[in-house]
Amino acid sequence: MPRVKRGTVRRAKRKKLLSRAKGYYQTKSKLYRAAKEAVDTAGKYAFVGRKRKKRDYRKLWIVRINAAARENGITYSQLMRGLKAADINIDRKMLADLAATQSAAFAKVAAQAKAALPPQANA
Repeated sequence: MPRVKRGTVRRAKRKKLLSRAKGYYQTKSKLYRAAKEAVDTAGKYAFVGRKRKKRDYRKLWIVRINAAARENGITYSQLMRGLKAADINIDRKMLADLAATQSAAFAKVAAQAKAALPPQANA
């Protein structure tokens, strides 16, 4: 097998990694081994954070929808059940936006959902 010295390839690889570690604390931005560990850890946290963000936004939307639904005399779970029964396909992101910005439109949607619920659920 031929001998490989990796001159420019190694330099480019290290330079690329150190540029990703710019702004990190002390040696984590200057020394290769410390920077590599820091960049790998940061990558793990970034991956987890992207998943977590979706969870957090969904929680926020549900809280906003529930608050607006209760102002209209219906709970969140009843609202979602009523929307499904009325065959209204609005996702939680849009419902939360309606609740926050256009309360009259949300009230109409909530009224439709309330009307679509079975009679025993309205009591």
